[in-house]
Amino acid sequence: MTHAFSPPSSKLPAAELVLRIIAGKHRGRKLTPLLDGNIRPTAGRAREAVFNILAHAAFALRPVYEDAIVLDAFAGSGALGLEALSRGARFVSFMERDRAARAVLTVNIAALGAERQTAILSADALRPPRAAAPASLVFVDPPYAEDWVVPALAALAAAGWLQPEAVAVAELSAKRDLAPPAGFTQLDERRYGAAKIVFLRYSAATAAVSITGRS
Repeated sequence: MTHAFSPPSSKLPAAELVLRIIAGKHRGRKLTPLLDGNIRPTAGRAREAVFNILAHAAFALRPVYEDAIVLDAFAGSGALGLEALSRGARFVSFMERDRAARAVLTVNIAALGAERQTAILSADALRPPRAAAPASLVFVDPPYAEDWVVPALAALAAAGWLQPEAVAVAELSAKRDLAPPAGFTQLDERRYGAAKIVFLRYSAATAAVSITGRS
C-alpha cells in the first residue's frame, strides 16, 4: 500500500530500511522500499506469518500460493505479490494508482528478473478495470487511515478479479472490524501489533444469491 514515494530517511532505524524476500527462489533478495510519513509497508514478521498460514492452513489442501494467479491490490512496493511469486505463484498482477509507487514496483520486479511473470496495472482497486485473468489469491492492503477493504473486495469481485473459491488476504488496522461483503466468508483472523490480517474465501454463487435476495 502506498500513495507517495520518497527516498528512505536516514533518521529511520536501519531495520525499517530493509525489505527482503523471505523465502523461495528469491529468498534474501532486497527490494526497494517505500518509506515516508504516509507509507505503511507490511512488516516482515506479519508477511512471514501470512505466508505460513497460506502454506499450512486447514482451509487449503496445499499452499494457496503454489501455481496461483495472484492479484496484489494497493501494491506499493509489491512485497506481498513478489513474495508469492518467489514461493511458486504462476503470475502476479499488481494494481497501483500512484505513479511513483509504480516506478519503485518496476525496479523491484526487474531486480528479480520477473517481468514475464508479472503485470503492473495503473488502476485504483476501488474502481478496477475488468479482469483479464481472475486470481485465485488476492492481497488487499489499503492505507490504515481509510476504510477501503470492504469496498475494494466488492469492487474487485464485481470486476471479475476473483476466481470461484479464491482466497483473499486483507490487512487493516487492528482497531477496525471487518464485515465481509457479499460472496465472502471469513476463514481466519490474526493480529500482529497494529495490524489485523483477515483471510476470506470468495464464492460467486453466494454473492449472486445475496444480491438476488436484496433485489
